[in-house]
Amino acid sequence: MKKHTLLLFALFLSLITFSQEKKVAFKDGEWLRYKMSYSGFLRAGTAVLEVKETDLNGKKVFHTKGTGWTSGMIKWFFKVDDVYESYFDKDNVKPYVFKRRIDEGGYKKHRITNFDYKSKMAYVQDFENQTDTAVAFSNIQDMLSSFYYLRNQDVKQMKKGDDIAIDMFMDSQVYPFKLRFLGKEVLKTKFGKVNSLIFRPLVQSGRIFKAQESVTIWITDDANKIPIKMKADLSVGSLRAELEAYKGLANEFKKS
Repeated sequence: MKKHTLLLFALFLSLITFSQEKKVAFKDGEWLRYKMSYSGFLRAGTAVLEVKETDLNGKKVFHTKGTGWTSGMIKWFFKVDDVYESYFDKDNVKPYVFKRRIDEGGYKKHRITNFDYKSKMAYVQDFENQTDTAVAFSNIQDMLSSFYYLRNQDVKQMKKGDDIAIDMFMDSQVYPFKLRFLGKEVLKTKFGKVNSLIFRPLVQSGRIFKAQESVTIWITDDANKIPIKMKADLSVGSLRAELEAYKGLANEFKKS
């Protein structure tokens, strides 16, 4: 009897652990809207991230879309109109198709990338330059799928200074990308006080960012792991993004 009791208890624990591991940070219908501001006070624009379930070549996948645009005074001297789309596997966030169409002050790109996992090749169609490129890859995330892949990672045991590393496919190249954990903070937001985790993506310095470590991101310390605030030091001034509306979350949005 005792052995049966222990066996049932062990099975119960394993089921709990399994359910925790399978708990995802997002679902079909999630929608997030961010207010973008320049140098801390001037509204610069809006960014929206949304998730929808769809069919891709007969397979159920997540279709995620990120749009961003400038508004107000900023729009008159630096117009931004960006659209990012990613189609990825519902279970392991493996990207299948990535679309990028941007116009940032006249800097334009329009590319569609298809990831072929049999040949381990990414096929890039560049509509601006009228070129086709094939790039070899191993384990990869595109610029948008990486956002959702990282949200599904278990960060409970992370210590200050720990990194999460992935290979990101961007501009027909594979870049090593790291997200470094900086600690915790209780943020004052329009939704109230929110427990948050602070991360710093190690980005490529150059055309836009001042240095490799010029971006800081705060995400909610709950099962959703929503980015709730972002600050970036630019070559001129700074850019800040703050969550201003949401719906369709997979889990309860916890506040302190």
